[in-house]
Amino acid sequence: MFSFTLPRFVSACSVLASLSGVLSAPLTSSLVARSAPPSPAFVVYSDAFVSANVLPDPSQVKGFNVMALAFLLSSKPFDQAAAWAALPADQRATIKSQYSSAGISIIVSAFGSTEEPTTQGVDPTSTANTMAQFVLNNGLDGIDVDYEDLDAMNAKNGAAEAWLTTFTQTLRTQLPKGQFILTHAPLAPWFSTAYPQAYHTVDKNVGSLIDWYNIQFYDQGATEYTDCNGLLTTSGGQFPSSSVFEIANQGIPLSRLVIGKLGSTADGSSGFMDPQTLGTCVAQAKSQGWSAGVMAFQFPHADTNWITAARGSTFPIA
Repeated sequence: MFSFTLPRFVSACSVLASLSGVLSAPLTSSLVARSAPPSPAFVVYSDAFVSANVLPDPSQVKGFNVMALAFLLSSKPFDQAAAWAALPADQRATIKSQYSSAGISIIVSAFGSTEEPTTQGVDPTSTANTMAQFVLNNGLDGIDVDYEDLDAMNAKNGAAEAWLTTFTQTLRTQLPKGQFILTHAPLAPWFSTAYPQAYHTVDKNVGSLIDWYNIQFYDQGATEYTDCNGLLTTSGGQFPSSSVFEIANQGIPLSRLVIGKLGSTADGSSGFMDPQTLGTCVAQAKSQGWSAGVMAFQFPHADTNWITAARGSTFPIA
């Protein structure tokens, strides 16, 4: 997933002041549980500018139960993550209360496609501690790890997997399981047999610490994951064995495999599936024992109408 880095309504001074607080603050905040992880998970990302309130009214995303603010980089927060941090504390608390009342957790998403932390030599331990403190300082319910260091993963030398393992372990130390949400957003091919380590190794090492995977079944070519067969049972192409049930057959728990799709063709390069068609795939998957949930990148294209169609009668919205 990519970062828009659009001009923000917040001043540079506000963002830098927020960042300074994050980087300088020790991990001494009280670990107050923000939210138990939902199941199934219906996740929507927010990266593009929405309004001065940062997030839309909860009614516009009814049907989702997790809102992910993008993106928190190792150097500082950008886009919606920066906008959230720059809000006055009382305004953040009001919005957080509104979302909580609507049954929606608010988390931050780290990295995205604009950062390659392993390749760039970013320290996983100190970065995880800093990002955990960002969660605590800003009243968030957890963090999503959208690691897209293609060079490191394509090297297939174990460096990416080791980095993610340490990073995840450190995050979970600061953000205890059952009290804070911790997810990853891997590219679907990283579960493929074309990548014998990748997220197979990550799941083996720290899968028990991760609540679920927001798997990106998009941006992998014009013919990949574009129908229910390719998405659920037979991926084929250049990334074999990376559909939902093929991933599960390789030992990754089905309960962790959240299906991620684009909100519209404008939100990525390929792999878009209209939400009505996605809804038929969701129904098919549910009939075969899957019930992990759906992820969308991003609001406003993925809104309450989008998720209502994707959930369909399989997961009706009350």
